[in-house]
Amino acid sequence: MKLLRDLAKLPDTVRHGAVAIGNFDGVHQGHKQIVQRLLAKARQCGGPAVVFTFDPHPVRILRPEQAPPPLTWTDRKAELLAQLGVDTTIAYPTDEALLQLTPDQFFKRIVGDTLQARAMVEGTNFYFGRHRAGNIEVLQKLCTAAGVPLDIVEPVIVDGAPVSSSRIRQLITAGQVDEANQMLTGPYRIRGMVRHGVSRGAKIGFPTANVDAVDTLLPGVGVYAGRCAVEGRSWPAAINVGSNPTFGEHAFKVEVHLIGFHDSLYGQPLEVDFLSRLRDIVRFANVDTLQAQLAKDVSATQQVFQQAIKSPQSD
Repeated sequence: MKLLRDLAKLPDTVRHGAVAIGNFDGVHQGHKQIVQRLLAKARQCGGPAVVFTFDPHPVRILRPEQAPPPLTWTDRKAELLAQLGVDTTIAYPTDEALLQLTPDQFFKRIVGDTLQARAMVEGTNFYFGRHRAGNIEVLQKLCTAAGVPLDIVEPVIVDGAPVSSSRIRQLITAGQVDEANQMLTGPYRIRGMVRHGVSRGAKIGFPTANVDAVDTLLPGVGVYAGRCAVEGRSWPAAINVGSNPTFGEHAFKVEVHLIGFHDSLYGQPLEVDFLSRLRDIVRFANVDTLQAQLAKDVSATQQVFQQAIKSPQSD
């Protein structure tokens, strides 16, 4: 994975290639199609395949109250793009100066002077420049005038509708991670820090790591099958997103039971993949009934985990 953040120290190996510009939030199947065309263009022009993205998303600066939670953090985004074959991801530190550039100024400064692009690849819903004044038609004119070939990629259609970050965000918010994962290029992942809880899970035989300070979108309330990478090994993980009504607790938490893992994770960062939704959160009549259901959740999680190992999407 090659991730760059400083255009002032851009190596020459990043210039004279094929460039795709966008947020690439989630790195979904639509982005994958763009990257595939980007790689083909890079081979044709004999240069690198470069993705130019923004950190943070411009909406977080322009309209922070309207900014949706991201699907991926920057390093995860660069990791997923590298897995698709991208040579370099540039995460530009978004600021007011960049956002005030007109489409012509943005194209000249970023595409022309900085990256010296020999080809571009974009989706049909591409917008750029101040007030999003530049669209794909404007980009086509600028590319033609500069002698830069532009490849325009149509959206990927799944179940009759285009794949998009906003559509995936809606699915994850509703807890539909199975459907969302079909549109992503890797299982939906969150990250956070493991904090101390009340240790109730350990007392009933199912210790959990309480994951706090998650900086991406949380899936909807429910119980999920997932996995975590710890100590160089992938562990199956049963995940509870929401409260613990059986014990009269209503606080929203993310609790992860790493199946077969017995060491402490307190104070450590943890990344969690959501592979499949298992069930709703319900209030059980007593602890014995809860324990019986948790045992079923663990068994179901292990099955999903084994299936994911065999899946081509599994990373």
